[in-house]
Amino acid sequence: MTDLELRRTGMDALSEKLGLVQAERFITLLLREPFDYTEWRKHQYQGATVSSLFAAAKNQWETRQKSSGK
Repeated sequence: MTDLELRRTGMDALSEKLGLVQAERFITLLLREPFDYTEWRKHQYQGATVSSLFAAAKNQWETRQKSSGK
């Protein structure tokens, strides 16, 4: 995937999930504030158990299945 394709795919995903205005706002927030994605990811699931992560993933999968009519 080229950089251009990655940017386009990422913006499409953000726009689909957040809407265009909120996607632009999200990008602006990332650019405005010092943000270390790698550091954030290290702490994102701190304290979570495998069971709680599995339950959250299963719930999200079921929600997507229901919303897509499958």
